[in-house]
Amino acid sequence: MSIDILMPALSPTMEEGTLAKWHVKVGDTVKAGDVIAEIETDKATMEVEAVDEGVIEAILVDAGTENVKVNAPIAKLAGEGESPAPAPKVEAPKAAEAAPAPAAPPPAPAATPVAAAPAPAAPVGADGSRVFASPLARRLASAAGLDLKTIKGTGPHGRVVKADVEAAGKGGAAAPKAAAAAASAPAAAEPRKALSLEQMGIPAGSYDLVPLDGMRKTIARRLTESFRDVPHFPLTIDIEIDSLLAARAKINHLLEGQGVKVSVNDIVIKAAAVALKRVPEANASYTPEGIAMHKHADIAVAVAIDGGLITPIIRAAETKGLAQISNEMKDLAKRAKEKKLKPEEFQGGTFSVSNLGMFGIKAFSSIINEPQGAIMSVGAGEQRPVVKDGQLAVATVMTVTLTCDHRVVDGAVGAKFLAAFKPLLEEPLTLIV
Repeated sequence: MSIDILMPALSPTMEEGTLAKWHVKVGDTVKAGDVIAEIETDKATMEVEAVDEGVIEAILVDAGTENVKVNAPIAKLAGEGESPAPAPKVEAPKAAEAAPAPAAPPPAPAATPVAAAPAPAAPVGADGSRVFASPLARRLASAAGLDLKTIKGTGPHGRVVKADVEAAGKGGAAAPKAAAAAASAPAAAEPRKALSLEQMGIPAGSYDLVPLDGMRKTIARRLTESFRDVPHFPLTIDIEIDSLLAARAKINHLLEGQGVKVSVNDIVIKAAAVALKRVPEANASYTPEGIAMHKHADIAVAVAIDGGLITPIIRAAETKGLAQISNEMKDLAKRAKEKKLKPEEFQGGTFSVSNLGMFGIKAFSSIINEPQGAIMSVGAGEQRPVVKDGQLAVATVMTVTLTCDHRVVDGAVGAKFLAAFKPLLEEPLTLIV
């Protein structure tokens, strides 16, 4: 029996991707762990491994096809010991042709690390027959510690699919009739349809339309959901950074010749991590089951790349020195711009930092990067008049805004965090105390 090879979900936010390149052709024999294709997601280009053994029977989606939906069949595999049936040429899925758009240059293949560990090998039932399951179902079952042999499949030919594993994890079995009813039921509420530019009075031909790529679609969806669904509020504070700038100059003088140049942003990352450890209530995430209190300050740092934004993460930043943070940040930013980050390098941070100071932005507030509890926006340092001991003076001042998820970081907690963060920048020696 043929096995469908499905478009994999290579990140939690992935809904579709571009099938950039095939590493196999019809008639090739593959085994679990073989690299069979390269997939371009909204963030990176990653290799995909086979999770079954057999012979490639048909290629259903051509290399270079864009907008291939997650879990759509992309190829067929004749099972182990079977002979592939002659397969006619199959066109790319209609989903990829739904919305004609101006031709885009073919995606550049990139050699990147494998996105995720391969799913476990297909189990064998009590009668010795093979248990068929989708790759996603196998990963979910393995992560949940479920035995696929005990799960009744509701997919084609009794194949175990995602819904079956989720139902089994809740203590029940997915019922085919219920699944069919859910699939055919109309949506509870239709999303608001945006008006076209022509409907809003902008004539056709007066603009060029740039098609949305996967990254821009994901940014639009996730930030819309965050801004709409997360009750958020900003807290703003001014910080004098003359001592920070002097300390940074001295640090870089001491590191001269070692190829390390610490930036203001590196010091901000370190200070944020230390402040989160001093105010652990701010290093938290809201979940329906409770508040997740994170053990380390994993600082996600916003990096602008072609077509969008990505947030590579400095893990356990509270444990690292400025030189190490600087080196890691430069490496992550470089590979982010080349779209060569691994998923674990940009997913799962506990707190975000966004710095637009280098663009001369004085102050701004950012949208929370769920499921993190807060994001800190850093503006430019500029000379401003200040009052000290009743006398007018001039100081280099930087405005910082903390946007908080009110479900987990309320006003008092946010204020405590900023009260811990401010002296770390105004007197950088406190970072080592």
